[in-house]
Parts: sequence; C-alpha cells; structure tokens
Amino acid sequence: MRILLFVATNAAVLVMISVLFQWLGLGTFLDRQGVHLNLNALLVMSALIGMTGSIISLALSKWMAKTSMGVYVIEQPQNQTEAWLVSTVARLARQAGIGMPEVGIFASPDPNAFATGMDKNHALVAVSTGLLETMDADEIEAVLGHEVSHVANGDMVTLALVQGVVNTFVYFFATIIGHIVDRTLFQSQDEEGGYYGYGPGYYITQLVAQIFLGILITSCQNMHWLFLLCQR
Repeated sequence: MRILLFVATNAAVLVMISVLFQWLGLGTFLDRQGVHLNLNALLVMSALIGMTGSIISLALSKWMAKTSMGVYVIEQPQNQTEAWLVSTVARLARQAGIGMPEVGIFASPDPNAFATGMDKNHALVAVSTGLLETMDADEIEAVLGHEVSHVANGDMVTLALVQGVVNTFVYFFATIIGHIVDRTLFQSQDEEGGYYGYGPGYYITQLVAQIFLGILITSCQNMHWLFLLCQR
C-alpha cells in the first residue's frame, strides 16, 4: 500500500512539474539556447532511472551492508552474548509482528546499530562491538527495539522511495545542465552543423552536476529533518 501511495504521489509530482515547466517556458528557453529536448520524455526517463536505481539499491542493501561493514551474521550463537542478542531480537520481532531478522555484529569502537533489508520479513539488524562493550543489557535492548521498529514501520522502503524521487530530479536537471554547457561552451555539432548534445562537455558536466545536486539536495533534506527534530 505504501509503495502504491508513493507511486501515485510521484506521478502527481511529475505531472505538476511538467505543467510548471510549460508555464515557465523552460522548453522555449532551451530552444533559444540551441538545446532541443523533449522535457516530458526526459522527465519520465529520469523517473524510471531514478526509481529503478533506488529499488536496486534497496534490494542489495543487506548484502552491501554485510560486505562494507564486515558484519558477522550469527547463525549459531557461540557464546552467551550472541545467544542473548538472537533471543532478544526474536522476541522483539514477534511483538512487532514481523519475520525474524538476521542478527549480526560488526567491529567498531563506536556504539552503533542499524537495520536494513528489502522488506520487514527479510531484514538485518546489526550492532557494533563498541555498543556491546559500553551499554548494559537494558540499553542494548532499547537500541534493538528501536531498530526493529524501523523494520516494522517499513522505514527502509520509505527512504528508498524518497531517494528515488531525489534521483529523478538530480538526473533530470543534471542532464539539462550538461546539454546547456556542452552547447554554449563546447559548441558540440554534427557534420551538418546541428547540435547532437553528446560531446565530452555533456558527460563531464552531467557527472559533476549529479554529484553537486545530490550533495545539495541531501544536505537540504538533513537540515529539514534536523529542524523538525529541534521543534519536538
């Protein structure tokens, strides 16, 4: 249901943005710069690329977390600590009404924990060695409960869908910027003098613009969440 809601919301946003671009005359402006783009087609293509990339990242999130963080997944507990972790997560998962997540430990001196996975029945909950060493049982259980709540609420799916929207607009505007720079600065032309828009300036500028816009939008998101947190 959540995915359908986000898909419907994203479709409505795309329609609104398309109408806004028509009203602002963005297509006319680009034509005057010698850049002839079908903005509606570009917007749809950007959405497909952005959402597909986000969904693939979500599907691979558990594997990537295990690989990048060096997570040791507890399959057969080897000591009391591991047995307690598995039993505690199992109890919290039953209370939350979700499938049993994989439980893991990763080496880090900092107290930390995370949850990831494609859906609430195929998740991973991992804690750091630093957390196990610095917190008592009640504190660790509270942290585990917090991570299990992320899984139960489908927060990973929500973040992936939001990231898909961000990817859509980053790719869309980076493509436009790449075409403009390539046309105005590098003046890429075909043999007949027409603009084909795929010179070296396009690829370089699009890559730089994607990095810059991605950082900018993510920073704005983080500032917004921090503001909301401070209001509580």
